Amino acid sequence: MTHHPHRSEPDNLDRRLWASAALNLGITLVELIGGLWAGSLALLADAAHNLADVGALGLAIFARSLGRRAPTRRHTYGLKRAEVVAALINAAALIAISVLIGREAVSRLFHPAPVHSAVMLVAATGAFIGNVASVLLLRMHTREDINVRSAFLHLAQDALASLAVVVAALFSGAAAGWYVDPAAAILIGVVVLRSAISIVWESLHTLLEAAPAGVDVQQVAQEVARRFTGVRLHHVHAWEVGPGQRVLTAHMKVGVATLLEAESVAAEVRRFLHTDWGITHATLEAEANGCGQEALLGEWK
Repeated sequence: MTHHPHRSEPDNLDRRLWASAALNLGITLVELIGGLWAGSLALLADAAHNLADVGALGLAIFARSLGRRAPTRRHTYGLKRAEVVAALINAAALIAISVLIGREAVSRLFHPAPVHSAVMLVAATGAFIGNVASVLLLRMHTREDINVRSAFLHLAQDALASLAVVVAALFSGAAAGWYVDPAAAILIGVVVLRSAISIVWESLHTLLEAAPAGVDVQQVAQEVARRFTGVRLHHVHAWEVGPGQRVLTAHMKVGVATLLEAESVAAEVRRFLHTDWGITHATLEAEANGCGQEALLGEWK
């Protein structure tokens, strides 16, 4: 009997994602309760960051679920864009939360208040251990799956934020200890805000069908012309349906005599686009005499 252990990999990764999401939800609740009990803005800020991690993991699980669905006549590309919309909403909520926490933290700097350092230290240490465990859960699955890699980076970032709260708790009893907590909250808020703005920017680029990051259509056309004799791409369009799903369409002028030869050339070009540029789906319209438009981007009429 032949065994196929690789078939269990998707299920194994799903279980790890669910476990990590549950762990981070627990961390969020611990930090929320601890932050309110200790009066620590840094803990509350980190709780918001952990809640964002739960959202990121949920998006990764959601994207994997949608990715398994076949395209329909209504949604011919599938539902990959649903993840982008969800990411945009999640990032917008994060920006709002970061602004509110930052406002309160600045107020605390001018009107400092004591914190319960023991409660703060216990909650922050537990959160740090939980975040490290989440990172370890996904560490072996980050190379091939862009969604998982994104969630992994969220978790790694949050582990560092939890460590900052631990440091703030340790120094809360110092002479300037009352200022350490709001300062840590501001630091975490800036990190979260930076990530959220980056997600908003990337999501808007995807929704506006911008060329994927790292894909220069002019360079793509030039490399195709250098590598394949007699082949010229024009009327080129490149965009991203969703994370990891890059699409390109182009007119391809070829100097061959038969349709079979043109199909063979197109297959080679598609392989090149996939290997060198990560284009997962390329539609190439072969032309012998040209369409009358030789511009790289073509014109809308």
